[in-house]
Amino acid sequence: MTAVADRDEVRRSTRSGLIGLLGAAVNGACGFVLTAVIVRVFGAADSGALFTAIGLVSIIGPLCCLGADTGLMWALPRRERLSRDGARLLVLALVPTVALAAAVAVVGWPAAPRLGAALLTGGPDDAALIRLALVGVPVFVAATVLLAAVRATRPVSAYVGLQLVAVPIARPVLVGMAVVAGGSVVQGFAGWVLPLALAGVAAAVLSLRPLGIGRGAVLRPTPQDRREFAGFALPRALSTAIDASSMWVGVLLTSALAGPAAAGVFGAVGRYVLAGLLVMQGLRVAIAPQLSGLLGAGRRSAAAQIYRRTTVWIVLLSWPAYLLLAVFAPAFLALFGGDFSGGAAPLAVLAVAMMVNVGVGLVQTVLLMSGNSRGHLLGTVAGLAVNVAGCVLLIPRHGALGAAVAWSLGIVCENVVAAVLARRVLGEALFGTGLVAAAAAATAGTGVAAAAGAGLAGRGVPGLAVALAVLLALCAASLASPRVRRAVAAARTQLRPPAKQEALS
Repeated sequence: MTAVADRDEVRRSTRSGLIGLLGAAVNGACGFVLTAVIVRVFGAADSGALFTAIGLVSIIGPLCCLGADTGLMWALPRRERLSRDGARLLVLALVPTVALAAAVAVVGWPAAPRLGAALLTGGPDDAALIRLALVGVPVFVAATVLLAAVRATRPVSAYVGLQLVAVPIARPVLVGMAVVAGGSVVQGFAGWVLPLALAGVAAAVLSLRPLGIGRGAVLRPTPQDRREFAGFALPRALSTAIDASSMWVGVLLTSALAGPAAAGVFGAVGRYVLAGLLVMQGLRVAIAPQLSGLLGAGRRSAAAQIYRRTTVWIVLLSWPAYLLLAVFAPAFLALFGGDFSGGAAPLAVLAVAMMVNVGVGLVQTVLLMSGNSRGHLLGTVAGLAVNVAGCVLLIPRHGALGAAVAWSLGIVCENVVAAVLARRVLGEALFGTGLVAAAAAATAGTGVAAAAGAGLAGRGVPGLAVALAVLLALCAASLASPRVRRAVAAARTQLRPPAKQEALS
């Protein structure tokens, strides 16, 4: 019976993972389009200012969330009587965080001119840009917590549709409209904030029914609710801010130590490497609530199966992208214009570091969904310390390249710590022969394609086109292998709903 239940959980994770992957693909593509719009229209200096404003929201916002969004993801799937108990957890998560974010905005408002002078170019719109960023903080917090409630209580498609599809599509459209209308950097940033506000409203509506709000649900948290939730959420508060600010710490320090132009280059490079995480992001969205439920029920073996399977798919789908980014960095940056050609070396360095990041799989998610938010904090603090120390030492002399090396060292440090702790949580080996085979296949196939492209046409756009054509041809040829065909057939089987699968057997 346990084996059958474990297989059902694996099927569920596969179907949810596909939805998450599709949403993450849209998110990654739209993130690239947004970055291209920003850097093409505003140039290196002004795009650096806009990235800095986004960075402020991306750092302060998660800190003000106090870990409540992940707390909902951890706690709600474990509640047997969700429609009665869940509403008071949402109140516990939402009220203090929005209040804190609003207080930060009020306190920071008079300091906006000084912050603008320290972080930006000293232009006339700097203070207005900082103030709009401060207003964006409570918007970010409310939307993030409400979207987490949707993610924990609704099918994964609801969260994916809002956070990974609607918001990313709306942002480049609104920023582009602001530019066409003659808008400034401030109006462009408003186009980044507005979709998040609308998504928060939609998430609030979607959360009403599953949490029983308006239908007799208890809204007042109990003392036990407060203790349990705070015990998980507060350590997560710091690690969330560190996670979200991993790139933006480099952007802000590069702007302060090497100037806005170098920050613009590093911001553009960072968007590329973060877009490559779309596979991991999509699978994390899909399986996090499931892992929480399994680990909460003591079903560590099923959780370990899901973890290992997702890691194999992450490596197969992510490593080729990062290898191509490393080899053909000049081609990718050429799409942003000549001002960003200096980002080729930083992009190659970060691509290799991200291969380590995706290679260990969802170790951070395993830690958090097991309730070990303190262990997760340990890893993120270690990574941040390495990142900041590296930035201070390397950016003054090496600019964006120094920031990339520092961030890379922080990435490796954080993932090593998280992998050790996740192994203890699952009680089983994190990696198996399947992962080794996937890594070898991805490296060999992409290496052959990259060598062919670079050798025949160089590391520019023509070489990248050749490499992609060779890689697609190799993927098609691999279907001749019986082992590959069996793997594809097994994946198709996993995607069928259980009822349909039983009817066919």
